[in-house]
Amino acid sequence: MISKELEDILACPKCKGDIKILECRTVVVCETCKLKYSVDNEIPIMLIDKAEKII
Repeated sequence: MISKELEDILACPKCKGDIKILECRTVVVCETCKLKYSVDNEIPIMLIDKAEKII
């Protein structure tokens, strides 16, 4: 589980905007950029080139 402290400081690496951690806690989403980032062993992989587009 991602800690509340980490969740509070996370931002999208592309637009620097707010991100949303989905309820499943395995995906982090930027609704502005329409990108989703995976979470591996409770660590968000916030690399733009590893992100997936969402519709």
